[in-house]
Amino acid sequence: MSNTYESMWLELGLNLDAHNSLLEVLGKGYTDIYLSQKDRPEGMGYFDFVMSEVHGLRIKELVEEKKQGRKIIGSYCVFVPEEIALAANATLVGLCSGADFALEEVEKYLPRNTCALIKSAFGFKLGQVCPYLEAADMVVGENTCDGKKKAYESLGTLMDNLYVMDLPQMKSGRSRDLLRSEYDRFKLAVEKLTGIAITQDSLKQAIGIVNAKRSALHRLNQLRKSDPVPISGLDALLANQVFFYDNPARFTESVHKICDELEKRIDAKKGVVPEKTPRILISGCPMAVPNWKLPWIIETSGAVIVGEESCVGERGTRNLTRDSGTTMDELMDAITDRYFDVDCAIFTPNQDRMDHVEEMANAYGADGVVHYGLQFCQPYMMEAIPLEKALEEKDIPCLRIETDYGMEDLGQLKTRIEAFIEQLK
Repeated sequence: MSNTYESMWLELGLNLDAHNSLLEVLGKGYTDIYLSQKDRPEGMGYFDFVMSEVHGLRIKELVEEKKQGRKIIGSYCVFVPEEIALAANATLVGLCSGADFALEEVEKYLPRNTCALIKSAFGFKLGQVCPYLEAADMVVGENTCDGKKKAYESLGTLMDNLYVMDLPQMKSGRSRDLLRSEYDRFKLAVEKLTGIAITQDSLKQAIGIVNAKRSALHRLNQLRKSDPVPISGLDALLANQVFFYDNPARFTESVHKICDELEKRIDAKKGVVPEKTPRILISGCPMAVPNWKLPWIIETSGAVIVGEESCVGERGTRNLTRDSGTTMDELMDAITDRYFDVDCAIFTPNQDRMDHVEEMANAYGADGVVHYGLQFCQPYMMEAIPLEKALEEKDIPCLRIETDYGMEDLGQLKTRIEAFIEQLK
């Protein structure tokens, strides 16, 4: 891939030596974690191809879109509405923030005890290794937490296309009004960027496209309720990760194809693990590519992951946007209502998330919950303690894990997770 795309990467401003090193690590990690799995669904071949071309063919497509006048918008969070971007003929892509990179340079801007996700975003920019970031005409940040809010002040000095969105921190009428006003402001910014006015028809069409993507994942998630489970948690996580940067129509079609295959597997009682294998629900912080450490440990320790209560998972995709509006105001209200229902840990109080984790554990037949918290991610780590207590009161075992992107704690984590799984058995 490096020889084929080097000129494109150079034009985007990537550091080729650093980028090649990143791709080498990414390729090895993917081979060791994903391609070593046995009896995977054939439909995962598409997602393997996507990952093999994650910085290649997909970037070439985005560059071609830019040449044709289409704008690329990069986002770090599920609160950025893809519907608004698509309605203005722009493409929204998720940005790299799932691995450590250029940490020494990052810590010239951020304290060492900053969460790995924020440091990763800086590392990919400072290291010049993320083609999605460099291809973006607008980069959208958001003040989901205090760490991000302050970090964007520094990140803004490194790029001239950063747009920061204000998000509410409480669930109230005034907070909902704030979110609506921010989405109105974002709509104007996107229209200015693209030079295209969003119409009622274009917004309604965009809502349909994004709803179709989410509905495909809903279908996949429903199939994971079967026993034996027809797809590994790692492969299902990959589909949730690819959701953020693949072409929407192609992604939707590919997920439905794999669902067709999984339905046949279920009818044949064919699973990736035997029946009665301990079933785990992962809850907590998002897992962006290539953050596969914890799911890999779980699924090589005698359990299978049946669901993700995460922004890269059901929290980010479970709600559809109402498409019944007949005016621009009604459609913008529908978008606001849809995203306001996302029960991110930034909200206080956040009983909705507590209820949702319990609901998911029961719906997916989970034997236990592993709560994943990134080190120094205060919102999720603070919610972990009351969440654990609430689950155990319902006789749902819960294991709290706090880690980062490094591999130094691999042995310790595996020991704890193996003991938890043994307890479930």
